[in-house]
Amino acid sequence: MAPTFLVIGSGGREHAIAAALSRSALSPVVHIAPGNAGMAHDPEITGRCFPVDPGDHGALIALAKSLPATLTIVGPEAPLCAGIVDAFALHDLPIWGPTRAGARLESSKTFAKQLMQAAGVPTAPWHAFCALSDALAHVRHAPHPLMIKADGLAAGKGALRCDHVQQSVEALTQMMQQGRFGAAGERVVIEQVLTGPEVSVMVMTDGQHIIALPTSQDFKRLTAHAGSPNTGGMGAISPAPHTSTKLVTLICRDLIAPTLAALRERGIVYTGFLYAGVMLTPQGPRVLEFNVRLGDPETQAVLSVMSADLATLLLAIMAGDASALPAQLGHSGAACCVVLAAPGYPASPRAGGRIVGLD
Repeated sequence: MAPTFLVIGSGGREHAIAAALSRSALSPVVHIAPGNAGMAHDPEITGRCFPVDPGDHGALIALAKSLPATLTIVGPEAPLCAGIVDAFALHDLPIWGPTRAGARLESSKTFAKQLMQAAGVPTAPWHAFCALSDALAHVRHAPHPLMIKADGLAAGKGALRCDHVQQSVEALTQMMQQGRFGAAGERVVIEQVLTGPEVSVMVMTDGQHIIALPTSQDFKRLTAHAGSPNTGGMGAISPAPHTSTKLVTLICRDLIAPTLAALRERGIVYTGFLYAGVMLTPQGPRVLEFNVRLGDPETQAVLSVMSADLATLLLAIMAGDASALPAQLGHSGAACCVVLAAPGYPASPRAGGRIVGLD
């Protein structure tokens, strides 16, 4: 009997996941909640869109039961950080993603930094602050440039590069006093800027075994101009330049495996996708950040070139067969994803605009 998948989310990442699942040799039925108009009219996707809010765990549980879903896959970070996997587990419903405890790798940059420090995972030197006065005192004496990051979820826009003291003071005031990122910015992490090529390494894991997807590189700045604001991502390419099978092996061994081990020591078995943003510094690879889901827009490029069957991989890992899977997944050709952003993005995008002409 063909499997039925439920994908939670409504963006380009979820569209790419649903399309990749639909291409499987298993001929699955793939539903999305809530999806969007593009997914609803995509003939490649074999299921339908259900207008269920990703934050409504009860409604999603009811939907998964009614389908019934062989496996639910969570696309965005917010439901994971809110504990949707824990909620599904209470109903014995199969779901792909980390528990709320594991999702703290993304929901708290301080937690992630502390975990990396305990595990000996190389990352940028850092300090965390809850009081604006302490943070200001630090940046007034710290060598610049600095990265100032909201501790919590800020939709990929909570990291600000500051090249001099005045920029740091303004960034901290906006975050910690004026509430630019809401509760996410009440605590901040301040770290030294790392230099070198950046690469996105996304893996699938059962908490111990690691299966690396093809590499990618995303482009965060709104435009090519220096000082242009960071965004959730303006585009991505796959595979990434500056990478090799040997380098991915090293990153999985020295950065990702110790992180998973440190989680296990805390009683957290991490299952799901794990994204490592890595800077290839002259001193070696360093973790910039961890995300607890696939990256957007990297996923759109990666899944279009990945030669493996995503549905088969997910079901094998959920069945406990991760040890039989390859450590790295192959790719065919290359891909580029370009983001079209609404006017005013990222500070104040004008929502509700129609996208036409795609047919």
